[in-house]
Amino acid sequence: MVRAAVFKSTAQLVGIVLQTAADRIDAAYNPKRGETFKGRVPVQVQGMFGTFQLLRDYYYHSGRQHGHYPADAGLGLETGYTPALARLIVLEGADELGFQKAERHLLETGGIAVDARQIQRVVQRLGAVAQAWQQRDYKPGQAEACEAPIMYVSADGTGVPMRKAELVGREGKQADGTSKTRQVYLGCVFTQTRTDENGHPVRDWDSTTYISSMESIDEFGPMLRHEALRRGMGSAGTIVLLIDGASGLEHMGHLNFKDATQIVDFFHALEHGGHVLEALLGSKNHPEFERRRRLWAKQLLKNKVQKLITDARQECQGKPCAEAVEKTLTYFDNNVARMQYGTFRKNGFFIGSGVIEAGCKTIVGSRCKQPGMFWGKPGAEHILALRCINSSRRINDFWKYRLNQHAERNDSLPLAS
Repeated sequence: MVRAAVFKSTAQLVGIVLQTAADRIDAAYNPKRGETFKGRVPVQVQGMFGTFQLLRDYYYHSGRQHGHYPADAGLGLETGYTPALARLIVLEGADELGFQKAERHLLETGGIAVDARQIQRVVQRLGAVAQAWQQRDYKPGQAEACEAPIMYVSADGTGVPMRKAELVGREGKQADGTSKTRQVYLGCVFTQTRTDENGHPVRDWDSTTYISSMESIDEFGPMLRHEALRRGMGSAGTIVLLIDGASGLEHMGHLNFKDATQIVDFFHALEHGGHVLEALLGSKNHPEFERRRRLWAKQLLKNKVQKLITDARQECQGKPCAEAVEKTLTYFDNNVARMQYGTFRKNGFFIGSGVIEAGCKTIVGSRCKQPGMFWGKPGAEHILALRCINSSRRINDFWKYRLNQHAERNDSLPLAS
């Protein structure tokens, strides 16, 4: 009872403060050409401590058939929610496994009652803004200072289960050639300043930022480049592109990071080495399989990928397995230069893509690939954009951008970024 009374009185106080601010915004507003004043209109606003009524001016532009509330824009209201509550709603809606759980969490931890459907609407509304913010072009002068000697850029794709309507005409790996998922690309940028006492690379603390997209690789590549430029790629000592052996990602790298050192993730290289041995020996259950796979790992770490290719061809020459072995060796033929792991280790580089693999599991998998989930493209893309921004610790930058958007509707000066 005491808590409820405190919340009620606090909400009333907040309402009085915001009403005063709204009156000042309305008094200072200069209507744009074509706008007609239609009177004062009330709205129920919900904040962190409860709801209150706000009275503000309403203008209507008959030519554009568009209405405008200067006070709503000036205060940064999001469909009747204060910026602070909208920020919390978005955080919970994107972070929790479902909108129902987000509803319960808000109520149990803060006594804030917001329906799950409303949480979904706010998340999708601001998720669209978040995706546009991720896709913004880099502009000179926006780069952060980067003093790290090595900057890594990494990317990977993972499938998100989609509704049937989203998959019409899309080819996949099902027996009938159809698909159950749609690929989302996840990219990250991080830096390395030092190695440990054993010479192993150490990722700089809190240096990783993420971006995501469900568009084609041709559109995702420039997005990732702009993110690297914002992170200070132009002043970094060495740029390393750490990806798997997919030809699409390799081509993306040549187009957008042409001076970078490309490295094929060691895990994927060893995985494909297993495919070669399986073709040579006939089965993973062969008693020599594990021993020889360990030998492949040691040879790869000594820059002997070309020797492994030659030895495999000699071993299968004239045997029935020759065609199957040759097919698996194509992966290595295409990536010899990007598999010089001995040299890469000597230079202190990461050779594993654990950062982006972990991102695919935590940012994408833990929210969008749970049992029973089937997404629409906008829904998944908007959720992932918000999760990337939060995981990148850029939530404050995003909300400044959003408040600037509101402020510009009143022709105000933008907030300092």
